[in-house]
Amino acid sequence: MKRTSAFHFAAALIVFAATSADAADTVNTQGPTVRVEKLADGLEHPWAVEVLPDGAYLVTERPGRMRIVRDGKVSDPIGGVPKVSDRGQGGLMDVALAPDFATSRILYFTAAIASGQGSGTEAFSATLSADEKQLEAVTPVFTMRRFTPGNIQYGSRIAIAPDGSLFISVGDRGDRDRSQDWKDDAGSIIHINADGSIPADNPFRDGGKALPEIWSKGHRNPQGITFDAKDGKLYTVEHGARGGDEINQPEAGKNYGWPIITYGRDYSGAEIGEGTAKEGLEQPLHYWDPSIAPGALVVYRGAMFPEWDGNFLVAALKFQLLSRMQRDGSGAFVAEERLFEGEYGRIRDVIVAPDGALLMVTDEDNGALLRISRAEANNG
Repeated sequence: MKRTSAFHFAAALIVFAATSADAADTVNTQGPTVRVEKLADGLEHPWAVEVLPDGAYLVTERPGRMRIVRDGKVSDPIGGVPKVSDRGQGGLMDVALAPDFATSRILYFTAAIASGQGSGTEAFSATLSADEKQLEAVTPVFTMRRFTPGNIQYGSRIAIAPDGSLFISVGDRGDRDRSQDWKDDAGSIIHINADGSIPADNPFRDGGKALPEIWSKGHRNPQGITFDAKDGKLYTVEHGARGGDEINQPEAGKNYGWPIITYGRDYSGAEIGEGTAKEGLEQPLHYWDPSIAPGALVVYRGAMFPEWDGNFLVAALKFQLLSRMQRDGSGAFVAEERLFEGEYGRIRDVIVAPDGALLMVTDEDNGALLRISRAEANNG
């Protein structure tokens, strides 16, 4: 796909026709009118949400807690979560349910974990007890091999492939050169089997040129990762520096450039690397300048909003919005609609619920779980 710039987009801001946010807001978009309902608040920097088989919601909080939201009530913290390093950008991050969760009750999660050498990103598998009060059989399945001081740019989200293997995004930990060190997990997309072993299709399975778990390199701080359910392709969204947030399609063994090439600048205003392109390094599918600080990514494939089919939905922290990225028949990005800007806080996660509604969490001291549904569809 051709790389596209945000400057080519006709962005639209959204007009709110509002009731109170404590009940529900009705929001006009370029297409359907949507209803934004607060399912829960009082969450401390929620990071991720998943839908349980009975329709309840499993939510992570960055300080190191998992809770269940059911019928508008927030549970006590689930026991058994490992101690996390909740300094800076660290803490408990993503959670993903195994495809057979309904029978196995297995889930996966990522966290910043501290050791004597500093901290780093770690991924775990666990089983949620039948009474939903405890994580059992908590087992590390991936630990980045080099822990370092500092408390920024851990990543980290999980995408489960159709074969049940795990793709895990890992940030550069604030040390940009680590993204070009193929013997370092930082700044990488990691691919492992659910038990932590190395998949047969990994590009460096023999550990020669690169660590065997590495799928792709040259990423800065990817906090969104997802598969498109229609074509099975893997996509990521990552934070740039000052500008240069990117959408990428990570492929086996490829290098996505950071910090050799970037569309951003250092926070000081200084140039980074060697420009915006170099032979052998991959271009992003899209970049933003200025940055929107992307927190999560999902490709919409749901029944509730058929006019959004195939759109990329990107949660954004900086401008407190949801970016709806539209594509043409070739898959190129051609337009952007910015939803909810400044209305609900820093949007950290967005997923598609089984009924096609959207679920979002807001990364705030008093964070909320929000549901976005079609206003005309039996919602009054």
